[in-house]
Amino acid sequence: MTNPLTTLPVPVVQAPMAGGPSTPALAVAVARAGGLGMLAAGYKSTEAMAEEVRDVAAHTDRFGVNLFVPERDPSDPAALAAYARALAPVAAELGVPAPEPGAYVDDEYPAKLDHLTVHPVPLVSFTFGLPTADDVARLRNAGSAVVLNATSPEEVTAAARLRPDAIVVQGVEAGGHRATHGQAGQPEEITMAALLGAARELTDLPLVAAGGIAGRDDAAALLARGAAAVQVGTLFLTAVEAGTKPAHREALLDGTHTETVVTRAFSGRAARALRNGFTDRMAAHEVTGYPQVHYMTAPLRAASSADPEGLNLWAGTGAAACRETRAAEVVELFRGL
Repeated sequence: MTNPLTTLPVPVVQAPMAGGPSTPALAVAVARAGGLGMLAAGYKSTEAMAEEVRDVAAHTDRFGVNLFVPERDPSDPAALAAYARALAPVAAELGVPAPEPGAYVDDEYPAKLDHLTVHPVPLVSFTFGLPTADDVARLRNAGSAVVLNATSPEEVTAAARLRPDAIVVQGVEAGGHRATHGQAGQPEEITMAALLGAARELTDLPLVAAGGIAGRDDAAALLARGAAAVQVGTLFLTAVEAGTKPAHREALLDGTHTETVVTRAFSGRAARALRNGFTDRMAAHEVTGYPQVHYMTAPLRAASSADPEGLNLWAGTGAAACRETRAAEVVELFRGL
């Protein structure tokens, strides 16, 4: 299998956005337009992931699958219990049962990895940590390219030791979850440009720049600094092919939510979102506790599905550039770079 990153007609990777926005239709549309489409396996069963892979593979071989590495830093039961108590009034207002901390889950990581070694895809990427050297070897032997994530110079060094096919370097501007290697650490306040420059000094591996890319000029500057491609997420959230919730889509387009904040309120992991009622209300209570907090707030978010004040409105710092569009039009912004 050919590494799709080495043959991209347009140097843009569609960020894997778990929780709904990343769909087979989006991945196929991005690939057909010349970029790299990505499926997000996070929060899906192995069977659901496999079905999406079959769907996309029927149309293109320019795609990849992103896996969540199991959390290496355990959550504190007392902190989770305290956060559950803080969420109880919100649940009562929404008419849903009071949240309770659940058991830790690994997102079916071993089963998903096993499936992808038996049924290989062109590319597999990892977030929230690093796979083992054996995991990398298994995927490589199956014919898949391997891409790792890093959010600091130290994480770049750790990822480079595994000699992946590329490293996604994610700056502080990025929307959604930071890909930090372990939930407990405070993500570094390092810009995309600064992190890319540091990474270029640390490794000769291809680098994919991610975070706050709002258009062609941003991408051109990062490519000039040594990036092999850019990874774009927020701009794709308002593409018609994305599975973004209507209230989230509208919040990105209507101009009523303009500020982004980094919050642990929705999932227990640091993530950038549009500031709203929930981020403000829970700011004093948020804890480190992934993935348990994600599952505690899931019923609340479901009950608020039509209300942007209660949703996790993931967005990067370039969110103001979002437009109602098609995925191919987003890719076209970066053609010729």
